[in-house]
Amino acid sequence: MRVAVYYNNHDIRLQEMPTPEIGLGELLVKVRASGICGTDVMEWYRMKKAPRILGHEIAGDIVQSNSDRYRVGQRVFVSHHVPCNQCKYCLDGNHTACDTLHQGNYDPGGYSEFVRVPALNVDRGVYVLPDSVSYEEGTFIEPLACVVRGQNIIGIKKGHTVLVLGSGVSGLMNIQLAKLKGAQVIATDIHPYRLQKAKEFGADRVVDAAHDFDFEADRVIVCTGAMKAVVQAFRWIAKKGTILLFAIPEQNIQVPTADFWRHELTLTSTYGAAGRDLDEALELIKDQRVKVNEMITHRLPLEKIQEGFQICLEAKESLKVVLMP
Repeated sequence: MRVAVYYNNHDIRLQEMPTPEIGLGELLVKVRASGICGTDVMEWYRMKKAPRILGHEIAGDIVQSNSDRYRVGQRVFVSHHVPCNQCKYCLDGNHTACDTLHQGNYDPGGYSEFVRVPALNVDRGVYVLPDSVSYEEGTFIEPLACVVRGQNIIGIKKGHTVLVLGSGVSGLMNIQLAKLKGAQVIATDIHPYRLQKAKEFGADRVVDAAHDFDFEADRVIVCTGAMKAVVQAFRWIAKKGTILLFAIPEQNIQVPTADFWRHELTLTSTYGAAGRDLDEALELIKDQRVKVNEMITHRLPLEKIQEGFQICLEAKESLKVVLMP
């Protein structure tokens, strides 16, 4: 089968490798759609384990099954990370801190024609797609679940003013979900195209992040790795407010300690998603309460993955790039 091996952002090689063989309780899934995640183009983060086969936002067809729960021909989304459900983190509801979740994955990665789904992932990470949800929409289940988890952590509710810094794909999903919760949403970006998209996806106000502006937000969600956005987050957070690092910059951040203490601010982060978040995300997509198909700007074959990465890196008039192996 064909796979795309990541060496760095500008060196992704299409190679051949044997199709994985499945064992007891496992599945073989033919990948029909695989989304390029913003974390995949964070070279400083991904290079640590290169070369490797990336890709963790997949949907496809079961072509072999050694599981009593699933049959050949079912259309599925497969979660790459699953928790143990037994450790202290899982028992406290903090599944994304589970060591098992951080260590597991499917084989070899979503940028391939087929993946082997380990028995643990089959047990708690396979979701049959409703007929109304396309393969491409299925690739949004994991990233939207991350948004669901992040917003639950910071407790967005009706009446809040929410500032979303960065109006790429994650920003647009955060805008839509915050609006569903009844919040007033302000969105920023430095690109006119993405500011327009933020408006189209429901932001009450859009602001060019290159310019100074003056207001206070109860919740700030950082959806860009630009350090300037972190600085802006502390500038525009209201007293008793919460800043969520949905995206992170490459370097360590500086906290304005006096304001942080005097205004009783909260700074938190979110990583990944748990089963309940994935369940909610699938329902939001199925009911079209969060519009995801409209965010796909590019559909490319696997052999054009390098082009897809370049589109993501340039971040011009583009949002989501989906590969179709």
